[in-house]
Amino acid sequence: MSSSPSPSLTERPPLTDREALRRQRRRAMLQGHVDILHRIAAAELKDRLSEVNRDFRAPVVVTGFPGFWSAEFPQARVVSDDPVLDLTPASHDLVVHAMALHWADDPVGQIVQSSRALREDGLFIAVCFGGQTLHEARAAIAQAEAEVTGGLSPRILPMGEIRDMGALLARAGLALPVADLVSQRASYRDLLHLAHDLRAMGEGNAMAARLRRPTRREVFARAGAIYAQAHPDRDDPSRIQASFDLVFLTGWAPSETQQKPLRPGSAQKSLADALNEIRNKS
Repeated sequence: MSSSPSPSLTERPPLTDREALRRQRRRAMLQGHVDILHRIAAAELKDRLSEVNRDFRAPVVVTGFPGFWSAEFPQARVVSDDPVLDLTPASHDLVVHAMALHWADDPVGQIVQSSRALREDGLFIAVCFGGQTLHEARAAIAQAEAEVTGGLSPRILPMGEIRDMGALLARAGLALPVADLVSQRASYRDLLHLAHDLRAMGEGNAMAARLRRPTRREVFARAGAIYAQAHPDRDDPSRIQASFDLVFLTGWAPSETQQKPLRPGSAQKSLADALNEIRNKS
């Protein structure tokens, strides 16, 4: 039985062209391209899970790249990151949402559905792009398009800030929420090389409002020049630098056995008394 996405999904126009996104991902998988960022994300996830004193026996991975992630988590069931997830309520002790949440029209709905699929005290952990990911390319292309055409069109997916993304965990009803990020810097020959790599990893422009006609060459030429001047690679100024922030979100299905924060005003000793004790011992 699948859970339904949150009602907000129907209240606004879609951000993502899901069919275009599926085409991009299929092309990337058929070409056998495994992005280094997926490898970094998988290694980070395994490291974090190794620090949890728990033997997960019913894990599931939600992702748009089933081949890679099923190999990384061979004991897990793998499901697609469709708007309605193929998950059964209270059936898993671990839900991993892998490198797909940034494409969700309704990210809180994805987390809610994942939360409902957890057993009591089960773990939800997600990794996706966010923060300052591709901020250099976004700024360069926007400036170039404004200069050359006098307008702007959606080119790069909006990225969630870590504070806002962390707040989604509490909205989904998860306990002990934690959000953090791992920043990566990549070096590319030029803007076209970066764009080619994004397409190869299945992360090209799949926004529903994207421009549906060819972009003038002058736009990309100008964007490349702006990018090269503003964001040269620190080790090789003939190349450009691109930022990728991997945001990690962690929360637990509520349980009576979990630690809970103290109620405000429930402390047995005031801060002033504690400081006085420290001074007296010094």
